[in-house]
Amino acid sequence: MHLRTTWLAHLVFAAASALTPLAQASTDGIQFACGASLAPAIQIGMGRYLAELDIGPALYQLTADTQTGSLTYTLRTPADDHNTLDLFKRPEFNVGQDTVTLPQAGKAPMSVQTVSRKEIVLALMQHGRQTVFSGAACDLQALKDQVGLRQNIVAWSEHLHWVWPDGGPARWNARYWRDGTPVRGRPLHTALLDAFTNEHRYAIGCYTATKLVVLQGITDYYRRVKADPAHTALVEQRVQVNGDPLVNIEPGDMWFFEDDFDPREKDRPGKLMKMHYNVAPTNFVPGDWIYILNTDPKTRHKTGYEGSNALYMGRNRFDDYFNDHNHSYSYEEKVDEVYQWRNGVFSRSRDADKIQPLSAEDMRRLSQRPAQGGLVKGYRVVPYLFGFEALPAWRHP
Repeated sequence: MHLRTTWLAHLVFAAASALTPLAQASTDGIQFACGASLAPAIQIGMGRYLAELDIGPALYQLTADTQTGSLTYTLRTPADDHNTLDLFKRPEFNVGQDTVTLPQAGKAPMSVQTVSRKEIVLALMQHGRQTVFSGAACDLQALKDQVGLRQNIVAWSEHLHWVWPDGGPARWNARYWRDGTPVRGRPLHTALLDAFTNEHRYAIGCYTATKLVVLQGITDYYRRVKADPAHTALVEQRVQVNGDPLVNIEPGDMWFFEDDFDPREKDRPGKLMKMHYNVAPTNFVPGDWIYILNTDPKTRHKTGYEGSNALYMGRNRFDDYFNDHNHSYSYEEKVDEVYQWRNGVFSRSRDADKIQPLSAEDMRRLSQRPAQGGLVKGYRVVPYLFGFEALPAWRHP
């Protein structure tokens, strides 16, 4: 960096620090914990990136700590405002959608409207969680890749219509898969693309569907979207470590609450995802994998109704892998779906007379963690910062 640029960067950093003193430091939002020497360049780069996304300074607060060099970006919303579900409705944020093109096997590429990069970054800056970039992740590209990964995961979940097995065995296209494992000699990306093009050949539950979307979103991002051979090799080597790419994508600790949980699984890292603990209710970032638990002691033991694995798609939309609800559920619909199982509502049309409407207060209560009387687990499962953090060695439990 030239001397003049260095001087200007330090001047900008000092000015921001004076406007947002340490006493106002936040534990929410996006934080770059990178030291005073790197902070000025990161601040300039971040300002340009936010401007590129049409996120102006009036929408966020920058807290700069001159002692540690940390930079924290939070939305200028009340400190107790954790909600990200309605960001797309708030006029001050002017959130739209992005259009992306997805390949298809043997067909013309498909254009889909999906969550915008702007909404993803706004959600990361909202109160209720903190995402920290430090060490090797003291690089703006680490944030850009995280945003790109999340957008690609969501894009692949936009128009799915797999078959719900309804307690029966899973079904896979035998030309590409054998019981959820790609047929020997079939490249992973080819087998995955078939699953996303010929959905009618696949009967799978929501857990497997979620893993397929995450696997496709992450591998496709590095292979096709970013066209990064080094990261493509890193990711594929990791998912193929045991010859079964769909197994253990998520960390073992995600399932600690299950009655038959194996304690040896607790510290097993995920191949592609990690835990983000203690996230506030209604705080979801597009691309988050969440779990809504069926807390009813009777119906939770019915196969397929133990709870719901869900991916947040932004715009108050959660995935609908089986096109039961026009390709997505709102948050309220998703929570209501799981809650109504205890009332014997397994088909919204067939069992309509059994539905017990939920009030706004019911929804607020059910949004809490199960220990507090709710249904939504307090963690989120999120992608690694591939190439920008030391990935824990994957191991069998």
